Amino acid sequence: MTSGQRLVAFHRHALHPVVHQPTKPNGPHVTPLTYDADSEQQTHRFGLAMGQATPVGLTVALNGPLGAGKTRLVRAIVEGLDGSPQDVSSPTFVLLQHYAARVDVYHADAYRLTSETEFLDLGPEEWLTTPAIVLIEWGERVASSLPEDRIDLEITITGESSRRFELSANGPLSGTLLDNLRDLKSLR
Repeated sequence: MTSGQRLVAFHRHALHPVVHQPTKPNGPHVTPLTYDADSEQQTHRFGLAMGQATPVGLTVALNGPLGAGKTRLVRAIVEGLDGSPQDVSSPTFVLLQHYAARVDVYHADAYRLTSETEFLDLGPEEWLTTPAIVLIEWGERVASSLPEDRIDLEITITGESSRRFELSANGPLSGTLLDNLRDLKSLR
């Protein structure tokens, strides 16, 4: 396939067409994943699947407007990791939360940070390099401080309770999550 060509893959039911493109010139081909949730129950199901499929050591940058459901998705991911969704709250004012689950989960929020220096003051080198899963709301605000191999997850509000989740992988570990999600029958 040449650099100008695109391969479109179709997935059954809730998974929609995705475009196969390299994330970097001459880099590995990583196919983004799009999931449309028509209800809060489908959003919950998607979060559970992400929790079950996320490899240890992965960072996920959650992006989307206020009210898109970033924290709601994190609750479902933590539940999918056998943690307590009741423990999950928006870290907007606390900035960083830690949840015990099958694997440690760190949940940060960059919304109120005014610079990447403030993010670095949270000590991300300690929790971005541990065998944990890191979920960062408003991750685009601190993208240059995050691992290159991460998931960038864009949430779009498509209706009162419907959302579109667009996941892009930036390396082999993050690509594993997308492959794992595609293999899950619960999402078909």
